[in-house]
Amino acid sequence: MKVNVHAVNFSIDKKLVDFVQDRMDKLEKHHDKVVSAEVFLKVEKTSDKENKFAEVKISVPGDDFMVKKQCKTFEEAIDQTSDSLERLLQKRKEKVSPHI
Repeated sequence: MKVNVHAVNFSIDKKLVDFVQDRMDKLEKHHDKVVSAEVFLKVEKTSDKENKFAEVKISVPGDDFMVKKQCKTFEEAIDQTSDSLERLLQKRKEKVSPHI
């Protein structure tokens, strides 16, 4: 799967990109036709500790799914978005595939 990672208001390091790639690759276990993923990582300049946002948009044939989470760390936000996407993909796959 092709994963594009975009960093807004900060520079991203290789470890974070690799972490994002690993988590997005795990989504293919739940839906084998995931085409691509767009990941936007943002930092808000606030006094709030939960100022990191992860927004993930994935494309499957016939649909796009988007999930946005706000957390203390990017890793936590990516984990939460991928968990939500896993549930969405499983529901979508069950709805599309015929029941035997």
